[in-house]
Amino acid sequence: MIAKIRGQLIKKEETKAIIDVGGICYEINTPRTVSSRLLQNNNGAVELVIYYYFNMDKNRGIPVMIGFVDELEKEFFEKFIGISGIGPKVALKAFDKPISQIAQAIEDGDLNFLKSLEGIGMQKAKQIIATLQGKVGRFALMRGDECKKTPVKKEIVEEASNILKRLQYNGKEIEDMVKKALSMRPEIDNTEDLLNEIYRQRK
Repeated sequence: MIAKIRGQLIKKEETKAIIDVGGICYEINTPRTVSSRLLQNNNGAVELVIYYYFNMDKNRGIPVMIGFVDELEKEFFEKFIGISGIGPKVALKAFDKPISQIAQAIEDGDLNFLKSLEGIGMQKAKQIIATLQGKVGRFALMRGDECKKTPVKKEIVEEASNILKRLQYNGKEIEDMVKKALSMRPEIDNTEDLLNEIYRQRK
């Protein structure tokens, strides 16, 4: 069982990283909040705490690794997938916002926030609250790199605003939509992701 991996980051995608450990390259799935922080790492050196499981495909098990910055994040993930109907794949997609914010929403019974997580509808949001409310308060206290996001570049906001203007939205609507999207995903670093988040918030 692999518990932790330390090496050089040689490739990073939105929810995946490839790390070279002594010439052996490991493909590790990463929640978006983890991926965004890997961008800030110096010299390509990374260390990830690993959640390891087998994904069953027909008659064979495919090993899958999911990486986190620390043990506390992994522990919250394990609590999350303990909910009936939510497995590692669903949780990996849902963790597109800081864990502290997700935990706070659970403690507050904030259905709207939980529904905004990818792959989480109303029924799952209610189930998450029913199962975990009152049990994840300490995760809401998490601080540090998880909440330290690089400010969105001004040109990204301007480009998205110009596109929305061409789509006949007025200035106040655009300002409100952009502000809401960035409050949900402050790590956004390109125009496409900003517009996609705005669309999600309006659904």
